[in-house]
Amino acid sequence: MKRTVVIAVCLLSLTLPALLVAKQKATPVDLKGMNRTFLGWVDISPDDYHHQGYSTREEYLAVINHANVAFQEYSQSKAFSGRTMTAAKSRDDESTAGNDLYVKFSDVSHDHKYRLHLSVHFIDLKTNTEIGSIPLNTYTGRVCGLEGCLIKELDKVSDELQKEFAGAK
Repeated sequence: MKRTVVIAVCLLSLTLPALLVAKQKATPVDLKGMNRTFLGWVDISPDDYHHQGYSTREEYLAVINHANVAFQEYSQSKAFSGRTMTAAKSRDDESTAGNDLYVKFSDVSHDHKYRLHLSVHFIDLKTNTEIGSIPLNTYTGRVCGLEGCLIKELDKVSDELQKEFAGAK
């Protein structure tokens, strides 16, 4: 009896991490027919400027804005190639009119170790419902300064979006 319990506990401890990882996988998204996409703003708080080594909020905000623009350009050329993409112009821009799909980012933070954390939500604008997501993930740029890391991390996000959209063609 004790042997059976020990074996069961061992098997559970081996399979539990796999079950938890499986639970965190991205929801498959059917993007067929979604040809006009609105790409939301990756809203990193500029109030953390002092933790990131910047002397002013405005200086850090300029880095965030530049990284968002670079992300949008990279996404247009890779993830949304062959589709019409419009992008948010600022953190307050949610002008999704005329689009089929809204790619929205949430749980966004950029920590002092230059790691970007965010979730991605795919929202069908016709029904205003979430049709899929990429759960909270950490993206890490290697051997770079803050702005370079942020751009590299957003490029990785765009690569994930490209995978989602590649299956939809």
